[in-house]
Amino acid sequence: MMSLAACRWKRFLGLALPALADACIQAQTFQLPTANRALFEKGGEERFFVGTTGKSWTSGTFGCVRSEGSQFHEGLDIRCLQRDKRGEPTDPVMATTDGTVAYLNSKPSLSNFGNYIVLRHQINGLEIYSTYAHLRSIREGLKIGQPVNAGETIAIMGRTSNTHEGISKERAHVHFELDLFINDRFASWYKKAFPGQRNDHGDWNGHNLVGLDSRLILLAQQSEGKRFSALDVIRHQTELCRVFVRATNFPWLKRYSALVGRNPVAEKEGVAGYEVALNFNGLAFELVPRAASEIKGKGRFQILSVNEAEHQKNRCGHLVTKKASRWELTNQGIHLLELLTYQ
Repeated sequence: MMSLAACRWKRFLGLALPALADACIQAQTFQLPTANRALFEKGGEERFFVGTTGKSWTSGTFGCVRSEGSQFHEGLDIRCLQRDKRGEPTDPVMATTDGTVAYLNSKPSLSNFGNYIVLRHQINGLEIYSTYAHLRSIREGLKIGQPVNAGETIAIMGRTSNTHEGISKERAHVHFELDLFINDRFASWYKKAFPGQRNDHGDWNGHNLVGLDSRLILLAQQSEGKRFSALDVIRHQTELCRVFVRATNFPWLKRYSALVGRNPVAEKEGVAGYEVALNFNGLAFELVPRAASEIKGKGRFQILSVNEAEHQKNRCGHLVTKKASRWELTNQGIHLLELLTYQ
């Protein structure tokens, strides 16, 4: 697959013929992070996903798939294909698309992700991050800020973690995520919100990355080909709730401006806040500016509506709760909005 850098260089030279242009478009899409391609094979899920101990492969997928639906799993646990004489995984782990190294953790005791890597990508005008966790080892010499190409080996699959039960050889896998980045002042917000609590990873704490369903994206890309758009997938999330936030200048608005809609009233009168659509795990996939004349109430955060069917289907987000006939934000929901709007 041609790298994005190569595409740019050839366009500069005037060599972007139709076939080459198609290759450049494809270079910006995602690929699987290992050689395991059973995801794309009929009935191949059990050979692709690793479930939790005693559970089916579905517990290794994205969503409310753990603890009888009450626990969220934010990535895909991809089964290994290769093992050494001791039974340890040896699969190369590869960059899902062109990008740069955003963060490395080579001290497994500091995270339940063990050794892990975060890469930054620009896809369809969006800043998207990919995470690769439980790594046996990170490629020697790989550094923050270093560019990588799609398919380039960045690590070896493993089973590192700091959890009490650990990861058995049988369950060895790479935990793979596609995420959006919430706030580049996370470390400051976390220190204020949770004084005295450790934050070993600064802005790269997992709470600052909100997950996308990587399986959905990979399958959509496989079926749609050149028509695939990551932006369209993100814009068409199922809405859990719609909230109003009384804030007008927070990082998400600039980083993900493609998710911000227009409102003639706010453009004329001035913006007093934003109406925000959230999915069940807290992804702000639509933001609409609102003028003061359009706002009822005086709270900093207000629930405007809740999709009760989605709330029942995906309970693990824990962002809203119903008391009597009234919907309220949970502490987790309030913390999410505080982080989203922190300046």
